[in-house]
Amino acid sequence: MREHAGTTTVDGGAETDAEARETAAREPEREPDGRAEAEPDGAGGGRGDEGADGAADVARRRWPRVLGALLAVALIVGGGVLYAQGRQLRDTPATANLALTDAAATTRVTGDVSNALTKVFSYAPGSTAATRAAAKQVLTGKALQQYAALFGQVERQSADQKLTLTSEVVRAGVTRLTGDSAHLLVFLDQVYERQGRAPTTAAAQLTVTAELRDGRWWIVEIGSI
Repeated sequence: MREHAGTTTVDGGAETDAEARETAAREPEREPDGRAEAEPDGAGGGRGDEGADGAADVARRRWPRVLGALLAVALIVGGGVLYAQGRQLRDTPATANLALTDAAATTRVTGDVSNALTKVFSYAPGSTAATRAAAKQVLTGKALQQYAALFGQVERQSADQKLTLTSEVVRAGVTRLTGDSAHLLVFLDQVYERQGRAPTTAAAQLTVTAELRDGRWWIVEIGSI
């Protein structure tokens, strides 16, 4: 190699200083061991990072739709469970008892039965026929048969002993009520009066079964406690 002013000759070829500098600028800078300088961190991973960011954006956009679908399914399932539980509650024997839910019907049957018992268990020596007739207007079935069998004895005692009986319902409770039947527990105060003697007071407790017929309540069975 020979050097001259302004030129450098390598292996028989002449190259100007300007050309040498241009060639050096185009060649990558090499490390002392002859290898090209390593690219800075992240220079070759730009596309990978862009792909990861895009996937994350898609996941973020999709998540509200997934969450909405899950909430809809949860509401449907929860609504079905509540509906089934509601049906079970409505079908229980407790809710079928109108005495717990229908105040008007309960009041009506209580009043009808109380008035009927007051009539059939109140009599005087000269009014037993009227009492017997009244019984046929409020009693039926087994209750009327029982009453008719006992009242014959009552009529004789009332005539012989001049006996007067006055009954008053002091409390009546409906234990079970459906559309056409009722079961009641009734408490009565009864006053017995015999001619020439002081009145005697007694308490009576009765179980009563009534049925709704032709728009009014009839007593079909009477029992004592």
